[in-house]
Amino acid sequence: MDEPRKHQVSLRGASAKEISKDALLEKVFQEREHRNYARRAASAAIFIQRVWRSYNVKRQVAMKFQEEWESLVKNEAEFMNVKLISSSVLRPFIFFITCLSIRCGKILAREVKCMQTCFKILLESINSTDSRKNICSLIVGTTEERRTSTYQAHKLISLCSFILSECDPSHAGSQDIGILTSLALRLVVVLTDLKSWKIVSDANIGDADAAVKNLVCFMGSCKSGLYVSLRRYISKLDVFFSPKVKSIVLTDDKFLITASAITLAIRPFSLTSFDPTGPSQFDVHSAAEQYCLYLLTIPWLTQRLPAVLLPALKHKSTLSPCLQILLISRNEIVRKMSDIDQSSMGCSSKVIPPVGWAFANIIGISAGSENDFLDSGALNQGLEYASYVHVVTILADNLISWLHNAGWNEKGNQNLEGNDGAYELPVGIQDKETACGSLKTSFMDLLRPVCQQWHLKKILEISKRYAHTDEAKILPQNNLESLGNLELLDIAYFYSYILRIFAAFNAMIGPLPVLNMLSFTPGFLGNLWRVLERSIFHGNSHTIRDTYHATSKVSGKKKERIDKKLKQANKDGVNKWVNVLQKFTGKSQAEVDFADSADDHQVDEDSFDVWDIEPLRHGPQGISKDMSCLLHLFCATYSHLLLVLDDIEFYEKQVPFTLEQQRRIASVLNTLVYNGLSCSVGQQNGSVMDSAIRCLHLMYERDCRHQFCPPGLWLSPARRSRPPIAIAARTHEVLSANIRSEDAIVVHSMSSVITSMPHVFPFEERVQMFREFINMDKVSRKMAGEVAGPGSRSVEIVIRRGHIVEDGFRQLNSLGSRLKSSIHVSFVSECGLPEAGLDYGGLSKEFLTDISKAAFAPEYGLFSQTSTSDRLLIPNAAARFLENGIPMIEFLGRVVGKALYEGILLDYSFSHVFVQKLLGRYSFLDELSTLDPELYRNLMYVKVSPLEDLACYLFVYYSFLKMTLLI
Repeated sequence: MDEPRKHQVSLRGASAKEISKDALLEKVFQEREHRNYARRAASAAIFIQRVWRSYNVKRQVAMKFQEEWESLVKNEAEFMNVKLISSSVLRPFIFFITCLSIRCGKILAREVKCMQTCFKILLESINSTDSRKNICSLIVGTTEERRTSTYQAHKLISLCSFILSECDPSHAGSQDIGILTSLALRLVVVLTDLKSWKIVSDANIGDADAAVKNLVCFMGSCKSGLYVSLRRYISKLDVFFSPKVKSIVLTDDKFLITASAITLAIRPFSLTSFDPTGPSQFDVHSAAEQYCLYLLTIPWLTQRLPAVLLPALKHKSTLSPCLQILLISRNEIVRKMSDIDQSSMGCSSKVIPPVGWAFANIIGISAGSENDFLDSGALNQGLEYASYVHVVTILADNLISWLHNAGWNEKGNQNLEGNDGAYELPVGIQDKETACGSLKTSFMDLLRPVCQQWHLKKILEISKRYAHTDEAKILPQNNLESLGNLELLDIAYFYSYILRIFAAFNAMIGPLPVLNMLSFTPGFLGNLWRVLERSIFHGNSHTIRDTYHATSKVSGKKKERIDKKLKQANKDGVNKWVNVLQKFTGKSQAEVDFADSADDHQVDEDSFDVWDIEPLRHGPQGISKDMSCLLHLFCATYSHLLLVLDDIEFYEKQVPFTLEQQRRIASVLNTLVYNGLSCSVGQQNGSVMDSAIRCLHLMYERDCRHQFCPPGLWLSPARRSRPPIAIAARTHEVLSANIRSEDAIVVHSMSSVITSMPHVFPFEERVQMFREFINMDKVSRKMAGEVAGPGSRSVEIVIRRGHIVEDGFRQLNSLGSRLKSSIHVSFVSECGLPEAGLDYGGLSKEFLTDISKAAFAPEYGLFSQTSTSDRLLIPNAAARFLENGIPMIEFLGRVVGKALYEGILLDYSFSHVFVQKLLGRYSFLDELSTLDPELYRNLMYVKVSPLEDLACYLFVYYSFLKMTLLI
């Protein structure tokens, strides 16, 4: 007995051989958990057995009831009494159909026949004028009869909704289901329509009306499952993108089912006015919420339905409650939209979320028309325009948030030549297409109404009723008082989001259709700027004008100091570099001295402060969301308009802004962009920064061509924080080399300032910075071993005097980065004899000068001169037909780069159009006159002439330098 007790625990005391207290407690706890688990497992097994037995018993009983029910209904004459129909027909029918079909989630052929028979009996009973045979008489009968009949009616509505969800109109073998669905929906339509009740009299009309409203109330609730079933049914319908196909009115069962289903969906909205805050027996809130969740999120909703049914969806009684519930419960509804099962929607749910389809469907329903969206009265009559604008803005904001969360990044500036301004789509969904064409293209077709000018004019007209544009406001709060308020800021939010969505999904042309409409809508840009001006300058409209006139006058003492500094500058090597860059850009010394020299415009600090706008000194992060939205829309629209504004309109007619306003705009953008690039700007401010940078570039380039701003304006933001030249250059190089591509969106610094807006540095400082870059490059090459010592790794070439271009091209064009090395030139005379002499730098300089002189000569054929008096150089269009013509032009670019690298002055000036093309920038319309004066004159004539006077259509494709003019 002792041996077995050695490993047992004595509870009377502790010893060295007994386990510890903690181990004992752990062991007891584990044993207790094991016993509890065993009890739970036994209980679960018993419960499962009970449920399974119950299921089997119910199924057997249901099958028995079905057999008895089938035998009873063979003689229909015996069941014409309403009490017999309720107790002997409906009661067993609801039981066995629920057990055999609804709970199993499928309808078998035997059940289809039973349901058809029952629905025919009920329809015949409802159409009877005899109260003894009409089943509706029970609904207005005694209390017990009302309770029983109402319960049975609710079950019938749920059953009919289930049948609708199982109907597949695209399946060829679903004819029996189609007939059954048609009967089921007809039964529900009759039950919920008081006019279809044949037993209504003056004595019971009140009870009948209350009973119908009770049924409609149940039908509009989530318990009936009507909207979920309707979503499944509509999603199976074909999508028609052709208006001609949609105009055909179908007369088959498919059309009858669709029409009946839409009738039932909108019937709850017709019972009572929508008043979420007031007492009501009917909860329209539930019906409107389900309508938004399950119908408005169906992809291509309006393209799936017959055209004759769309007016019902557009009616004010249907659309207004949906818009208002989206405003009141927007956060909750948007969250529920993201939880909707999209497995049956295919790839459309992966590319575009439910909130995106709701966004597009609301625009299509509210503003769409059958006349290709060109009808000036296409906005629905009686539409609550303020609610419409607010709802579209809310949904668009959530769609853009979804895009960012999905990894789609806004990048770069929008342009007309590609999709650089579009969102970058994930690779897996870039090429997915539906059977009807590109999914994204068809999605954008739903948004076509917002690209029409009538759409903007209509909501602008409504906004004029509210004169509250003096102060910034935020999006409407969750109260009914703000739902009818529409201001310019609301419209700005609307179109700001529309621009970003077009940039995301319209990869071919981006937001071009919207920008065209916004730019040429009279007064829109002016209204935007007035709101911005009041917010930024706080009504101070004289400060900048007075300062501009003050800074244009320089005292005699400052003149003397400037002249003295200019003379001193000519003594060092900077002046030589200034001359080099002047020649290549076509600027004269006088223009550079006036426009870019920092010393030439040393004015008082107070005058600089005026151009440095104080509210914008913290960049986009220091301004409100409202101002950011206004700036984004204004910059995107105005930069688009600047592309087609000619100099006469800009400087003489001064439309759309006066030159004083242009200076204020330039100062705002200059301050915003500089401070934004100097700080870290997140993704949420990326769109306003991109549009502001683009607009700033266009205004600065126009000022370079024909000055309208004082030079101090461009220098003012960086006058205090501008670092020394060497530090700025080294910072730019380090950041450019180390920043990964995925970080480029959120990382902005002095490197971005140098790249995006170098004009904040005076011209001579920019030249010094360029020289510093070259010195740093030479040092890095030396450290890498490319330059080991004097004369090492130099390039030896032999040049014939009579073939300098050809020999240089043959020997230097393929060198690549080795072209940065020293070039030792040996010339061969025209007689074929080598010329005496050693190249210590003079011969290579002579070579670069002579090859440029020969290649840039118009008679050589690679370059031609503009028709203007300054005879600037531009590539010859016929060079492509010469042997090695295009490669030789590229080689000349390397020659020019080599001259800049070595500090050699080439006495040639390129056309501004050509320089802009090299920089990847746009050229203004007036610069076309230097390329083709006749085409420019014809275009200007077309621009100023009414289309009625031209009496023709003109299409111009200008392919020189691969440039296309869109007119």
